[in-house]
Amino acid sequence: MKRSRLTSRIRIQFLGLLMLLGMGALGLKLWWIQVAHGAEWTAQLRGSSQATVRIPSVRGEIKDRNGVTLVQNRASYEVDFYLPEMVKGFRERFGPPPLTEYRAIINGMPKDQKEPDIIKIVNGGIVPRLNDLDLARDYNAAKLERHFRNDTEVPFSYIKDIDFPTMAKFSEHDVGLPGVDIAIKPVRSYVYGALAAHILGYVGMPDDIDKEEARKFTFFQQDVEGKSNIERKMDEYLRGKPGVRYLRKNAKGTIEGALHEDPPQQGANVFLTIDARIQSIAEEALRVVSRAGAVVVDPNNGNVLAMASVPSFDPNTFIPSIKAKDWKALQKDEADPLVNRAISALPPGSTFKLITSLAGLRGTKNLANAHYSCGGGVSYGDHFFACWVAQKHYTHGNIGLVDAIKVSCDSFFYQYGNAAGIQSIDHIGKMLGIGEESGLQLSGEQSGNMPGPEWMQIHHPQERWSQAQTANVSIGQGYTLVSPLQLGMAYATIANGGVCYYPRLIDRVLRQDGSPVIDDQGNPAAPPPRARSDLRQEISPDQIELVRKGFWKVVNEEGGTGGRARLKDWVVAGKTGTAQATERGHEENVAWFACFAPYDHPKYVVVVMVQGASGHGGEVAGPIATRILERTLAEDDGKFDMQVAWLAPAHHPNPLQLIKAVSYPGSGGNLGSEDEEGADQSQAAAAQMASSDASPDVEPEADSQGQVRRHGAAPVARAVPVAAPQSRSFFERLFGIRRQQAPAPPPPPARRRQVR
Repeated sequence: MKRSRLTSRIRIQFLGLLMLLGMGALGLKLWWIQVAHGAEWTAQLRGSSQATVRIPSVRGEIKDRNGVTLVQNRASYEVDFYLPEMVKGFRERFGPPPLTEYRAIINGMPKDQKEPDIIKIVNGGIVPRLNDLDLARDYNAAKLERHFRNDTEVPFSYIKDIDFPTMAKFSEHDVGLPGVDIAIKPVRSYVYGALAAHILGYVGMPDDIDKEEARKFTFFQQDVEGKSNIERKMDEYLRGKPGVRYLRKNAKGTIEGALHEDPPQQGANVFLTIDARIQSIAEEALRVVSRAGAVVVDPNNGNVLAMASVPSFDPNTFIPSIKAKDWKALQKDEADPLVNRAISALPPGSTFKLITSLAGLRGTKNLANAHYSCGGGVSYGDHFFACWVAQKHYTHGNIGLVDAIKVSCDSFFYQYGNAAGIQSIDHIGKMLGIGEESGLQLSGEQSGNMPGPEWMQIHHPQERWSQAQTANVSIGQGYTLVSPLQLGMAYATIANGGVCYYPRLIDRVLRQDGSPVIDDQGNPAAPPPRARSDLRQEISPDQIELVRKGFWKVVNEEGGTGGRARLKDWVVAGKTGTAQATERGHEENVAWFACFAPYDHPKYVVVVMVQGASGHGGEVAGPIATRILERTLAEDDGKFDMQVAWLAPAHHPNPLQLIKAVSYPGSGGNLGSEDEEGADQSQAAAAQMASSDASPDVEPEADSQGQVRRHGAAPVARAVPVAAPQSRSFFERLFGIRRQQAPAPPPPPARRRQVR
């Protein structure tokens, strides 16, 4: 009996010990979870109770060298569809969503897949409610389906850039539709319309979405990217840093409101070397013709002060996306308004005689005192190369370099160029950047041709180089192709006395606090002026001055081919040129004029190229260049005040119409003679037009499934809801706001703006 009681007591004590050990282990486990690792579990719990929305970054502004804003940002209101939320809301309100089948490639094999039919969901559950409020719009259903299948993380833009009345309706009415959101996004605004459009470029949505980045967020709003020109070249600096909005979710996973937000940061501001006033002067002057390009360069540092091309376009049409019909119209326009003619390569005609002149002065050649006879032309092989004066039934006689430049004697330069040799011409051309890229990295820039024996062997191996080929090159014909920008840099070299600079378009890049941006190599994002070559290492300053004197005579002495460029208040030096080019099988004359002023201390170099000229370079391109130069110099002297204002795109109703001559009412120029050269009708080089293959964000036209039946038409069948709709819209839940009276509309942005 006693032994039995003792055994029972031991068992009870053992059982109590086990219970104590178990409770101790449980307490230790609770301490380990709640105390030792409490912060870790709390973070995980917090993460599961919130959603994140990526806020697009804000791009920096683009300004001219004086700080005049050319590109800025404005607020754009968009109606977005968050498709996963929309499918979830449909399921809660109407039951299981309709399904659709499609063929997909899984692990390299085709396979049938099923997914919610997003088109039926939108048309049956979303559009009817929007239509009740007169907010429904036609859309492209095929694009919606592709978006849902491939880019679920990214909201689908249903309506872009909505007007204020539409936005007010969305704000005033509770649409009661989960997944429908009004987003306020910063979009680009090109302040002066078409002004400098070929320099600034445009932006659009990326072609591909960074899936890895998108997975970090519940909802992903992507940044726009630069598609062309400055917007593209400086994209890494213009882009800011995205922000994040943290949203609170309840136990059911429904978003109830905003927790907090890390706002996006604006990118750096890019300051161009462009002067908005000079750019306006150039574009105004160029609009008297239908197809042309022009550049204005500072010869003392290579800064591009203006670059214009006509016809032009308004980059605002690309924001936030361009309509498909507008994009087709631009592409079909026979004048190619997207082409930047200032960086297109065409035969330069006699403006190329600058390179030929310098080639005969270098090294042991030294043809400074050489004279050649003009008998109306020169024969090479079985071909007679005529001088342009042969059509006027006289000759230039025995002539030297300076006067040959003045009267642009082809016969002289045929012989002078062959005496200098193609190798010397090719060498000088490359020193001045002819046939080479400028380094500006503008979209579609053409490098042109600086032909020679090596070039011929590569591009035309069936042909042999001959004196006839050298004669062609000597007067800027044959295979020679030069862009207005390249020619501008070459004439800047002779204007400043021999230093050839690389063209420069970016003046400085500054953060929002004003500090300069440094690139990955530790250098300023906007490099300082940089010299390509120095002619003085091979040609003496006195010899360079001979060529400069020839250009002075072109404009300022009787008989010079550029007398129309003469000005009353400033001494101008320059050179005319007329050539034949072929573009898309169509032969036409190309008129050129290159000039600089003031002669003694040049501040500006202006080059103008006009396609479709029936007249000569001096009477077509010359007056345009003179207009630009005269007004720019008058601005400096306080005699002219160019107002920078919004510009509509330049467009001529008949862009292929031939141009005989150009004149401006009340102009102080055009005082010279009419003795001007023409093009050699036996030569027609194929032009290299700058490509315009940048892919914009094109908004497709609505298709049949995306057509909305307006009020008064047959009603759209609606699904029968199985659950009560949410009392607050997704927009209100997403941003944690309560319904309030719609604010008064802000004043519309000024479409015209003037600066001085």
